[in-house]
Amino acid sequence: MSRRRGGRGRRGGRGEQLMVPEAEFASYYGRPVIKAPSWSATDIAGYFFLGGLAGGGSVLAAGAQLTGRGSTATAMKVSSLGAVSLAAAALIHDLGVPSRFPNMLRVFKPTSPMSVGSWLLAAYGPAAGAAALCATTGRLPRTGAVATGAAAVLGPVVAAYTAVLAADTAVPAWHGAHRELPYVFTASATAAASGMALVTGPLKESAPARCAAALAAAADVATVRAAEERLGMVAETYRQGRAGQLMRCARWLTVAGAAGALVVGGRSRAGAVASGVALLAGSACTRFGIFAAGVASAQDPKYTVVPQRSGQAG
Repeated sequence: MSRRRGGRGRRGGRGEQLMVPEAEFASYYGRPVIKAPSWSATDIAGYFFLGGLAGGGSVLAAGAQLTGRGSTATAMKVSSLGAVSLAAAALIHDLGVPSRFPNMLRVFKPTSPMSVGSWLLAAYGPAAGAAALCATTGRLPRTGAVATGAAAVLGPVVAAYTAVLAADTAVPAWHGAHRELPYVFTASATAAASGMALVTGPLKESAPARCAAALAAAADVATVRAAEERLGMVAETYRQGRAGQLMRCARWLTVAGAAGALVVGGRSRAGAVASGVALLAGSACTRFGIFAAGVASAQDPKYTVVPQRSGQAG
């Protein structure tokens, strides 16, 4: 709502001159302008993280299979199936009524990220399941290869679409970073998948995961910084409070995990596991930090009003 204060107009020698200062904007009694997300942080931020781990893992699994790294490929297929299963469980738990998920599959609406995401999970889940089942049983290798390829194609979309889902809302910290957020989620997913490969795969097969971890860490830092620059004053929500603590932990864990992977990840089993755990934890902190920043930005009306007034919200 707006309030306009000022004096009356007056006439001078050159005609009428209005003495009206610029309008001041404020919310009603300081209350939030938009409704804060009602999603559960544990369910939805966990869903963001697990979906990224699953999608990134499928890409690494396909690469490992193509390059003859069978143990890593099998481990990543199994971890991706486990991650997407837990992600679906978290989503259904947040919906409250399990039947709501299949109901979302009754209609396909390309303009709705929720609708597209539901269909995406419905396609990716069986592909990841078939890839893991064929890899662990050793049966139907051709079917397994097709399923592995399908999961790898869908994997990046699974990792990134949750960013589109968040950015499609009116939440300032998410919507204002709609261009960078998918890249942040993709980099974070790659870091998590690389970490899982370091934890579960043998040292002799860890070279691609270690390289991916280094690239993911660099991309994560760069994309988060780019998002904060675009957000302007709204970036405060990423640097203060609980979100700020989580994002700082995410940065240090991701960088430390990538450095450890490059330095000791190829020589020491303990070093590889420690680096992998740090990368996984860093990715989780990123998702929970972004979620917390979104809630904080929705609860404070200034993050909605001021950017709109100054034209930052595009």
